[in-house]
Amino acid sequence: MNMQMSFHWGNEATILFTGWPNQTTGMYILALFFVFVLAFAKEALSVWPIIKQTTNPMVAGIAQASVYSVRVGMGYLVMLAVMSFNVGIFIAAVAGHTFGDLVVKASSLALAKPSQPEV
Repeated sequence: MNMQMSFHWGNEATILFTGWPNQTTGMYILALFFVFVLAFAKEALSVWPIIKQTTNPMVAGIAQASVYSVRVGMGYLVMLAVMSFNVGIFIAAVAGHTFGDLVVKASSLALAKPSQPEV
């Protein structure tokens, strides 16, 4: 197996699994979408879950640790995908992180902003 050790374009890349995306355009687009969604979900999980005060502390700790472990796993999968040195995968990962951060920050700002009465 010959690994590319510099950034390159094209669908001739092995991303996460041997034989995937299999040098076909459709599978390459699916790989781009998968990496985008993975990066987006990692950012979305950065603000979840919000634990209620009435929740048992042990249950809350287990829930937060579980979400954290999923986030870390997603981060490592995105990192491994980017290590394919494919520019398209790199752009999809950066775009997923950026769009996820934008949605998370915009929604938290919208929830924190007090409503103003109409004049």
